[in-house]
Amino acid sequence: MKITIDNREVEAREGQTILEAARENGIEIPALCYHPDLCVKANCRMCVVEIEGVAAPQAACATKIKEGTKVVTQSENLTALRKTNLELLLGQHRRNCPQCVWQGKCALLKYAAELKADLNAHLLRNPEPEIIKFGPIILDRSKCINCRNCVDMCSRQTGSKRGNEDECKSDGFLELEGRGYESRISPSSDEKKDCIYCAQCVVHCPVGALDVESAVEAVDALLKDRKGKTLVVQFAPSIRASIGEMFGIPHGQVVTGQLVASLKKLGFDKVFDTNMAADLTTVEEAKELVQRVKENKPLPMFTSCCPAWIRYVEFFRPDLIPHITTVKSPQNMLGSLIKTRWAENNNINPEDIVSVSVMPCAAKKYDAFKPEEKINGLAPADFVLTTRELGRLLQKNRIDLKAMLEEIADDPFGVYTGAGTIFGATGGVTEAAARTAHWLITGKNLEKVDFEGVRGIVGLKKAEIEIGGVKLKIAVANGMENAKMVLDDLAKDPKAYDYVEVMACPGGCIGGGGQPLPVNDEIRKKRAQGLYSDDAAKTIRLAHESPAVKAVYDDLQNDEHKIHEILHTHYAQKGKSEIIK
Repeated sequence: MKITIDNREVEAREGQTILEAARENGIEIPALCYHPDLCVKANCRMCVVEIEGVAAPQAACATKIKEGTKVVTQSENLTALRKTNLELLLGQHRRNCPQCVWQGKCALLKYAAELKADLNAHLLRNPEPEIIKFGPIILDRSKCINCRNCVDMCSRQTGSKRGNEDECKSDGFLELEGRGYESRISPSSDEKKDCIYCAQCVVHCPVGALDVESAVEAVDALLKDRKGKTLVVQFAPSIRASIGEMFGIPHGQVVTGQLVASLKKLGFDKVFDTNMAADLTTVEEAKELVQRVKENKPLPMFTSCCPAWIRYVEFFRPDLIPHITTVKSPQNMLGSLIKTRWAENNNINPEDIVSVSVMPCAAKKYDAFKPEEKINGLAPADFVLTTRELGRLLQKNRIDLKAMLEEIADDPFGVYTGAGTIFGATGGVTEAAARTAHWLITGKNLEKVDFEGVRGIVGLKKAEIEIGGVKLKIAVANGMENAKMVLDDLAKDPKAYDYVEVMACPGGCIGGGGQPLPVNDEIRKKRAQGLYSDDAAKTIRLAHESPAVKAVYDDLQNDEHKIHEILHTHYAQKGKSEIIK
């Protein structure tokens, strides 16, 4: 249908809001509480517009279009209203821009400049920091504007309510307490609710009131004075397609070589690629899946790469633990190899190794330090940096990733296949495992290795794959709301699926809680496409053909006991996180 925005006739689709139609046609309307992933709350009132025939200005995010609707987005009255609303919001937001997750690039400051708003028009509601910490997540209520984006997102991840996508929910770990001016966001004290550390609350907060506990200062200090330690670093599959955004590189552009060069310039002794461990994870996971199918062991088998998903199972659904593959996450697998075989082969005391990992995810900070993951009493990673943290570390040391000449990661953990790189996108683990499962079952490699049916950022994908006469029913879920739909299916029919991949974050790791801001589906698609392009360009696209993987098995003498000791783990029911105020 046709509508008019600022005297310009544009095309729009039935069911769209004015804000959606405007943005689709390249017309900017200010908005703070709106996010395309979430329900419409119309809290900030920054998107008010004038509609012909309607007396009072309306929130564009909450007003559906009609054929012939005529909208004005810019007028003196609207500017005055937005300025007043913004100044009221600024009175709730204690500014600490140098330390903010948005790095001074938030919409709050952008609109303040455009509207010439007085940043100090109102006394601050909370002039001092009001910090609450749970797991690796930090909430500073002195910065919060009560938009409730975090509450809605947390409900989708940890809540139990069902509803359509537009319905706002409020039964997750984060909740709104109090009323009116006294209302505050708080973690739930309910013993049946907990955080899974996905940090989706962080990436959906428009003002930086939420962040992830930082390891930047600690890692930077070690790089400047390593105290006789050997410093090694690994970086996850998705990082190569996202970190460039922090340096002005287009979304989804793969910067593996420049990233390696940047890490070497920081001063790390060795730079390893977690993609190599993703290849190893693929082979071990495919082996376990085939064994479970052949020996009638518990099915479906769930993936273990996503630590937020594992945290969900450990707290909310410990009954599912027997169904999770025992294969370690790629981060912990590579960390374990570094502190065992690599240390021994290079005559280094494992206690003298400082292992740093760069991950797209806050939950990896939890994953690395679980008691079950220790190897000979040592954690597989000593520090975990998110993508954003690494970006800040590089900026702190005046290293411009964009200007770096490409270098290659170090042996023996620098070579990877296309199967390893697609781990960063939802469906990638399934696709990689299916390629190797085919070889394990038939003894032959696939001629066509692309499994289009499990690709794309759709929240829930279902497929049936036949491998050597064995039919596997597969579900691929990203976002816990979709994962819970799979669990509902299994409650009705325990044999509904044989293999289930779960990524807690929308789009998988490319949409992780530690990734650069902002993020939406278009950005996630570009990041995923970058990984698939990297896969397609690789000479070797099958994990079991990786020379680095073969070298690991040779080093372990193909001894199943050694393999299981270093590359596998176990799980246990966990209690509620400590909430520190």
